[in-house]
Amino acid sequence: MEEILIFGSSGHAKVVIDAVEKQGTYRIAGLVDSGKGRGEQVLGYPVLGGEPQLPAILRTVPVVGGIVAVGDNWSRAEQVQRILALVPEFKFISVIHPSSQIAHGVIIGEGTVVLAGAILNTDTQVGRHCIISTKASLDHDGFVGDYSFVAPGATTGGNVRLGDFSVLALGAGAIHGIRIGEHTVVGAGSMVLDDLPSCVVAYGVPARVRRN
Repeated sequence: MEEILIFGSSGHAKVVIDAVEKQGTYRIAGLVDSGKGRGEQVLGYPVLGGEPQLPAILRTVPVVGGIVAVGDNWSRAEQVQRILALVPEFKFISVIHPSSQIAHGVIIGEGTVVLAGAILNTDTQVGRHCIISTKASLDHDGFVGDYSFVAPGATTGGNVRLGDFSVLALGAGAIHGIRIGEHTVVGAGSMVLDDLPSCVVAYGVPARVRRN
């Protein structure tokens, strides 16, 4: 079985580790995290070093790639760029929990995680380095932009578009045909009934723009 690296060691990283184990496609060689000491253990996996040591780690650990397991969208994007600056040819893999439901025609970008109980319906497209979290549901013909986060229990109707770096927070929903811009956050428990622009925070039932 081919080996991969996990970047990060937070709570989200633990969830990703569990999904990798359940998927059974890859074996985890270890973690890369500058915030922990080399040799520390997370769920039984060793921290091999921090980001600056990545080229040296790759010379000694034969991995096929890895995944950035960081919950914050912008932080995840920054870490991806730092990794590519150190190792331009580094390959990012995707992780799909076996309890998720992936329908016909679904496209999932590199570095994206689909967690337990998530549903991706027909012809949905999910970009690179996204998180489709526990029991999230995306109906048919949806689109999720790069580095976005669909939180646990969030639900969309069909033909919903979520822009790059945006967040549909815990238990939030969006009705059929909604467009949500880039870098926009929809608060927990909200229901989006009208399109939302980029770079805003919106919440409530119905969700309304509260601030830029």
